[in-house]
Amino acid sequence: MDNKPLRVACYARYSTSMQREESISAQLRAMKKFCADNGWKIVGRYVDEAYSATTDKRPQFQQMIADSNKREFDIVLVHKLDRFARNRYDSSLYKQKLRKNGVKLCSVLERLDSSPESILLEGLLESINEFYSANLARESMKGMKENAYKCLFNGGCPGLGYDIDESQHYVTMVT
Repeated sequence: MDNKPLRVACYARYSTSMQREESISAQLRAMKKFCADNGWKIVGRYVDEAYSATTDKRPQFQQMIADSNKREFDIVLVHKLDRFARNRYDSSLYKQKLRKNGVKLCSVLERLDSSPESILLEGLLESINEFYSANLARESMKGMKENAYKCLFNGGCPGLGYDIDESQHYVTMVT
């Protein structure tokens, strides 16, 4: 029987440039403690800063999937499943690629196993994560439209000939 500790690749990310690096360090700290508690060995870290999990276009995520072919780790560990994907198709596709390479996806906060109940729960969590992102996008757009109706600044650069006053309203520039 092989008593070697399981080898872990940690994956952490946050979605937007509006978030901070502390999010990554908090995720990594929780994963490090989880590995220590379980006798697992961290052999790699993959971090995507300001990349949404609604898409697979994340450089470190893609590198981690590619590196799983090398069979240098047994587990990809995330703080929560929504760090891995917020798109059910991508989640299924990339978990299958990992499985093909003998790698299991694990979450610090969502303790899933191979039971029928965990299969159901994992599907529900993936659906909730995808819903969360789609609903957040819709609510954000609603807020931006409301700001536009009120001539409030939504960010970026004001249009040519306009400035922003202290109450975040557009005003014509005085020349």
